[in-house]
Amino acid sequence: TSGGDCQALNATMRGVYKAVTNNAKEPIEFYGFEDGYKGLMYGKFRLLNDDDFSNILTVGGTILGTSRVPFKQIHEPDANGLDKVAAMKETYHKLQLNCLVMLGGNGSTKTANLLSEEGLNVITLPKTIDNDTWGTDMTFGFQSAVDIATRCIDEIHTTANSHGRVFIVEIMGHKVGWLPLNAIAGGADIILLPEIPYDINKVIEVIEERDKQGKRFTIIAMAEGAISKEDAALSKKEYKKKLMNFPFPSPSYELAELI
Repeated sequence: TSGGDCQALNATMRGVYKAVTNNAKEPIEFYGFEDGYKGLMYGKFRLLNDDDFSNILTVGGTILGTSRVPFKQIHEPDANGLDKVAAMKETYHKLQLNCLVMLGGNGSTKTANLLSEEGLNVITLPKTIDNDTWGTDMTFGFQSAVDIATRCIDEIHTTANSHGRVFIVEIMGHKVGWLPLNAIAGGADIILLPEIPYDINKVIEVIEERDKQGKRFTIIAMAEGAISKEDAALSKKEYKKKLMNFPFPSPSYELAELI
């Protein structure tokens, strides 16, 4: 299990284990690598059996632990000069594995693809609450995240109405806005997505129109990667420079300042 935490990691591992062992015609050895790709690199693993997968179906997190090993740095030696790719291949062959099953998002899948190109048998299972992994309609973890975001937005209504304020709910979604888009069931009045640069004047128009209608509040669901039309018009170099001097903790604080 590689990368960030995500719903259903344990349930998915259990599903893989059950499917294989229930259909195997001979004994199968299952190894679990601890803390993601680091376990594969440094030989941190343990043999798994029925007891490891008992009663974890509804348990969050991952029984194996996880970590981030950025794909951009995969060819860079570690602090001790270790060749990461060579080390992972060595562990794979040392254990005489038939296949490596990797649960991860975009970066983790890139590393899995690299290992596949290096001759290893690899199966990837796409997990990300952002639902931004290519080649799948819905990644596991996404629906649970939508349910939580929807509930949060729904429960903010009473407080927003009591205080008569504009509430900005920032939701994960760095490059894609599936999560805030699907969370509109909670009743957000404005949705801001990374794919569609927003016009601050249009946002203000909606807020003012709601005020004229006697509605005391406005709830904005904003993806963490939402961007204004002005910023979208900048070159990559210019936008990167702006981010280096960004005075706000996140984009939602900048939006609040503009409003």
